[in-house]
Amino acid sequence: MGLIEVLVTPLGWLLRGKHAGEQTACKHYSQLSTGKVFELFSPAFPNGGKIPEKHAGVGRGENISPELGWTKPPQGTKQLLLVMEDIDVPLKKPILHMTALFDPTVEKLHEGALTPGNAEITFIPGRKGRLGYHGPRPMPGHGIHRYWFHLYALDEVVPANRNYSGFEELLPLIDGHVIGGAHLEGIQKGK
Repeated sequence: MGLIEVLVTPLGWLLRGKHAGEQTACKHYSQLSTGKVFELFSPAFPNGGKIPEKHAGVGRGENISPELGWTKPPQGTKQLLLVMEDIDVPLKKPILHMTALFDPTVEKLHEGALTPGNAEITFIPGRKGRLGYHGPRPMPGHGIHRYWFHLYALDEVVPANRNYSGFEELLPLIDGHVIGGAHLEGIQKGK
């Protein structure tokens, strides 16, 4: 354990009872509501299972995005939206680790595909303007964090040639256009 982790661990212990929680997760946003469900999965970890260290964030792992696959999205899908969030962060709202848009002709995302520079993917800036995959890195001492991956099928293409400020700017553009959703949960424990 590094010096920063040693110094932050007592804070993690103090905040153990504080979590953003499921009720504030993006899947509950009205703009993302849908009745149609399809399946999202990863060969790297089962639903509800531990995300391997290889896919953990910088300073803890290699920050390589896991391979993701899904069953066929609903007919009429013109774009896919992938969101990853930490719902157990000790804040009022979950932290978005990544938001990405891509064409439904992409049948799966290979390991490491969620990096800036991948021409098949449009990344929406996340926390602190970061683009691409940012793997799990829960606060040391805070306990188990759940990371939710959401895949949404859109019946309209969100323009890729805009400079989006973040996920909140995307929500009005997709409101009424989500025709299906898939969900995968992985966990990591703060050391």
